[in-house]
Amino acid sequence: MRTSQRGIDLIKAHEGFRTKAYLDPGSQDGKPWTIGYGHTKGVKEGDIITKAQATEFLRQDVKEAESHVNKKVTVPLNQGQFNALVSFVFNVGRGAFSRSTMLRKLNASDYAGAANEFKRWNKNDGRIMEGLIKRRADERACFESGQAPKSAAEMVKQLKRPVNKKKPTGWQKFWKWLKG
Repeated sequence: MRTSQRGIDLIKAHEGFRTKAYLDPGSQDGKPWTIGYGHTKGVKEGDIITKAQATEFLRQDVKEAESHVNKKVTVPLNQGQFNALVSFVFNVGRGAFSRSTMLRKLNASDYAGAANEFKRWNKNDGRIMEGLIKRRADERACFESGQAPKSAAEMVKQLKRPVNKKKPTGWQKFWKWLKG
């Protein structure tokens, strides 16, 4: 399977684009150096990149994540599930995904259980990160809906909203009341 454009947009929206190499703001030691759309291989302080180079690196990095998902997942996936998993692997890495409860549950055909695992991956170096909370919510929505949640522009707007500050909708209140 291959990542759709909506899946690429999901990754781009959460990684953002930077022309100059920067240290990971969420890690305690600042490493790794990162550039473009979340590219880390061979990046060092002072590196500069064009959008075309960043797009090519993104294509290569996504291809590696796709290959890993295709290799490790043994159950059928729809496009949205695949897109979400590629975004997840792109962010957490192949080793973390391979050892994850998410993969174990997914390969046991526990799709709902696997979806619930996204929210557990909200930390970097032991600290909860708002950006990871939002990313995992979007990945889970993509996984559960069968498609990437929104266009990249809509996702960028959504990233600027406060976390967990939405008021429940009428339907959510009704269901909560109904469940007792």
